[in-house]
Amino acid sequence: MSDASPFRVAVVGAGPSGFYAAEALLRSALPMRVDLLERLPVPYGLVRYGVAPDHPKLKQVTAVFDRIAAMPGFRFVGGVDLGADVSVDALLASYHAVILATGAPLGRPMGIPGEDLPGSHLASDFVGWYNGHPDQKDCHFDLSCERAVIVGQGNVSLDVARILLKGVDALRRTDIAAQALDALARSRVREVYIVGRRGPADVRFSPKELHEIGELPSCDTLVDAADLRAESFAVPAGTDAEKAAAIAMLERLAVVRAAKEKRCVFRFHLEPQGIEGATSIERIRFGRPHGLPAGPESVELECGLVFSSIGRRSCSIAGVPYDAGRGTHANLNGRVIDGGRLVSGLYVCGWSKRGPQGTIGTNRACSYETAEAVLADLPALAHRTPAVEHPLRGARPAQYVGKYLDFQDWARIDAAEVARGAALGKPREKFVSLEHLYAAAREELPC
Repeated sequence: MSDASPFRVAVVGAGPSGFYAAEALLRSALPMRVDLLERLPVPYGLVRYGVAPDHPKLKQVTAVFDRIAAMPGFRFVGGVDLGADVSVDALLASYHAVILATGAPLGRPMGIPGEDLPGSHLASDFVGWYNGHPDQKDCHFDLSCERAVIVGQGNVSLDVARILLKGVDALRRTDIAAQALDALARSRVREVYIVGRRGPADVRFSPKELHEIGELPSCDTLVDAADLRAESFAVPAGTDAEKAAAIAMLERLAVVRAAKEKRCVFRFHLEPQGIEGATSIERIRFGRPHGLPAGPESVELECGLVFSSIGRRSCSIAGVPYDAGRGTHANLNGRVIDGGRLVSGLYVCGWSKRGPQGTIGTNRACSYETAEAVLADLPALAHRTPAVEHPLRGARPAQYVGKYLDFQDWARIDAAEVARGAALGKPREKFVSLEHLYAAAREELPC
């Protein structure tokens, strides 16, 4: 490679980890061009489609991503479906290095009998639906029941419960998807149980999220009477301040007595064993995990909705080693490995590297670690000569001309969504179909 020729790196996935990886590479002293490839026509990943609509401050991080997109050497290419439009091998032949930042888009099912009954859903699908994700635009959630049960003890469970119980008046001025707002306006859900196998000292709720659901004006948030044992709320030695605050918050909720129209109820030390019903969900059955506090061997909760919120996992990608147990791509500090051997030029960052844990900010350190590995390896990869200027050129037949969008196309989509939202008193009204997203990019807005 000549001194004037830049290194070329492809980053696949335009969520936080992808942007942060691009930033780290472009801030290096090496001459660099970074293409950020994204399956959807739009950037930002879970900041756009995972952060709850009533948490607008968390979405302000997109301003940081916009500044990264303006850095010299950066190029966004939306609408690139890895595996369908281009293979990993084709990318490796076209770039000096490839970083997979594809996240953990798949929810984890519980794997229990009856999970295929109508009314049983992945929490990740519900989150995508109310956030206007094109993949979930046709999902249907029957909210005609009075009780829903969420299995899982993380912040996503609190998001789902809060959206179900908050009331539409408090959501009207958010960027919640229109079809979700309409369905929630007709909802009859009045009680949500959040259930998991851990005790209060081991849950993954953040204090901020617990406080928020505890402050809903028309909803009591409480711990079920069956779990009111003082020892359940003991703070283990060595517990960090945030976890200790969450335990203390749960202990305060243990003394709440129901008096309001709606209820959010926490249950602990219960493991799902089966969902039952004739043609749709009628109840979910739990057992007590072995070795945990004594109590009834089986607990049944009548309900019409069940959400599995026990985590997410990455998609397997052809040609990339996959750790099925962890739901991540096999790697060593960001370098992809196959049977213990490094795969030359292939890297991973974000949730597809370490699993779905941490905050948006956590991805920055993770992506920087991977970028440092790339930068350390690039001198040894300099002999690789990119085969083509862009691997997508000619990769699709003529009818797909215009499928791939750049950041200016996204700016047009963004402006159209903001204008639609302004007419409704919202920060934006998202286009939820690919057809409408592409039309907005071409300034051919739907009626």
